[in-house]
Amino acid sequence: MSKRTPASVVTYSPRALLVLALVSLIGLAMYGWPLLASAESEVAHSADAPIIFAVILGMLIFVVLAEVASGGLDAKALAVLGVLSALAAVLRPFGAGMSGFQPMFVVLIIGGRVLGPGFGFALGLVSMLGSALLTGGVGPWLPFQMLGAAWLGMGAGLLPSYRGKAEVTLLAAYAAVSGILYGFLLNLWFWPFVTSTDTAISFVPGDPVLENLGRFFVYCLITSLGFDIPRAIGLVVIIALAGGPLLRTLRRTTRKANFAAAVHFEPGRAASTARVSPTSHDQAAKPH
Repeated sequence: MSKRTPASVVTYSPRALLVLALVSLIGLAMYGWPLLASAESEVAHSADAPIIFAVILGMLIFVVLAEVASGGLDAKALAVLGVLSALAAVLRPFGAGMSGFQPMFVVLIIGGRVLGPGFGFALGLVSMLGSALLTGGVGPWLPFQMLGAAWLGMGAGLLPSYRGKAEVTLLAAYAAVSGILYGFLLNLWFWPFVTSTDTAISFVPGDPVLENLGRFFVYCLITSLGFDIPRAIGLVVIIALAGGPLLRTLRRTTRKANFAAAVHFEPGRAASTARVSPTSHDQAAKPH
């Protein structure tokens, strides 16, 4: 098994990475705050869902603007973001249903893997929002779906840098784990509000966090694992069969787009004769 660091296609500044970390921490707090609520508090998402929706959209705009300002996402990268998010949105109606299978996640995983964690985060947000508008799936659950999809795309970009069969195997394993964790994560936002307090799988305000998490785990095993496992299996099958060609196709596209080209102005020449230097990745691709 060989390990190497691929050439970076889209670079990200420390500021942009800090923004992603901050957004993720805020999102995690949105999911899990009922676990820290006291027994006397009224925990309900019905009133604050529109506010959360606005916050998530603000996060999207903030992340994209931060990337543009830092040079991470130029016009060409934004065009790729639009194409991939549109593809993911179109694929969503072919999934879900009774099986839980979701082929759009393949686009998020491949996109995040090739173009990096920041791109994968934005891709997850935009794709889930676009697919919800396309299918009429707008509701209080949408902000949580958007953030879960964003984390899925970002996680793919944070995986170790393998290539070839090892990379496809790694992505397939990641798809299996993330496919199940996504279902568990989406359960967390509504579980405290849909179960009564007199069952073994109910959320109990004020109880220790570990005890509530234990009941939550049992709740997921009973109610949603039948959806989560088919989702994970479907993602593994698609990536195992088509992951290699999809990775090569997207990398070829980004290489031709030449995201990291540097513009140099030579003394004594007009600005119109600016010379664009190829990236080291392009140079490495030329035969010697």
